[in-house]
Amino acid sequence: MNLQADDLILFTYVMEAGSFARAAERVGLPKSTVSRRITALEQRLGERLLTRSTRWLAITGFGAGVLERAQRLRTEMEGVAALASCSGEPLRGRLRVSMPPGFLEGTLAPVLMSFAGQHPQVQLELDVSARPADLLREKFDLALRIAWKLPDDDTLVARPLCKLQGGLYASPDYLARRGTPTSPQALERHACLQFLVCDDEVTPWQLERGQEVWHHTPTGPTSANSMAMIRLAALQGLGIAPLHHDLATGPVVLGPLVRVLPDWIPLAPTVWAVMPGRHLVPFRTRALLTMLAAALQGPCAEMAGALP
Repeated sequence: MNLQADDLILFTYVMEAGSFARAAERVGLPKSTVSRRITALEQRLGERLLTRSTRWLAITGFGAGVLERAQRLRTEMEGVAALASCSGEPLRGRLRVSMPPGFLEGTLAPVLMSFAGQHPQVQLELDVSARPADLLREKFDLALRIAWKLPDDDTLVARPLCKLQGGLYASPDYLARRGTPTSPQALERHACLQFLVCDDEVTPWQLERGQEVWHHTPTGPTSANSMAMIRLAALQGLGIAPLHHDLATGPVVLGPLVRVLPDWIPLAPTVWAVMPGRHLVPFRTRALLTMLAAALQGPCAEMAGALP
C-alpha cells in the first residue's frame, strides 16, 4: 500500500479545522487540492475517512482510528524537525532559490547576503528571473513568487509570507500632460502600464474603496513582466502604474512619483514561498524562510500566514 505521510498529516489538519476550506488556508494549498488528496488517501486505504456534506464533515469509525495514528505520526515528524533545529550543528548543504527580479531582488538582497555570511557551509544558489522555475525538474528548494493566486499543483506546497499593499502612481510630468484622474472610470482614457504574467497575458486591475470594487483591463503602449521596469516606465512619464508603496516611494533617481486616486486600493498580491511538497522541509530552508519573512514585515503591511 503506497501511503504518503504528508497526506495522513493533511488529514489531521482537515479534522482540526473542521472543513477543507479552513484546512487549505492553514496549510497554504488550494481547497481542491486538499479535497483531492484526502479522496486519493481514502482510495488507497479502501475505506471512507469522512462523510461529507455541503455544510459539515463527520469522521467515520475507520477514520477515527486512522486519525489517532496520523496524529502520532505528525507529532513524531514535528519532533524530528525540532530535533534538527536544536541540534546546534551548523547548517550545510546546497540551497537553490528562485526569485523574480525587481522588488524581491532589491529588498531581500541584504537578507540573502546576511544568510550566506552566517551560514558559510550552505551553498546558496540564487536564480533571479521573471520566468516561473520548474522546482522539481530544476531541483530548486524554494521559489519566491508574487501572485494573487497560484496554479493548482499537487507536487508543490505554498506558504503565504505577506501581502503587498500599494496604490496607483504616476510621474508629475505625465499628470501635467494628461491630467489627474478623479475616478476609476477616468483611467480608461489614460495610458495604463501593463504587467504581464508568465503566459504574456495582461494582469487585470481590481480597485477597492470600502465595499466598492472596480475592475479594469489596462490598455497602454507599454507592458513588461518586471515590476522594476513598470516603475521605470512610470518615472519616465509613460503612464499610470499599480505599485506597492515600498517600490513607489523608495529612493529614485529620475524624480518622485505621485499617488493617484488614493482612496482606491489595488488588490494586494501575496508573496508566496513555494517548495516541493513531498518531503520534509530542510532546516536550512526553514532558517532562510524565517529571515525572509522578518524582512518582509517592513514593505508588507499585512502578514498573510505562518511559516511551515
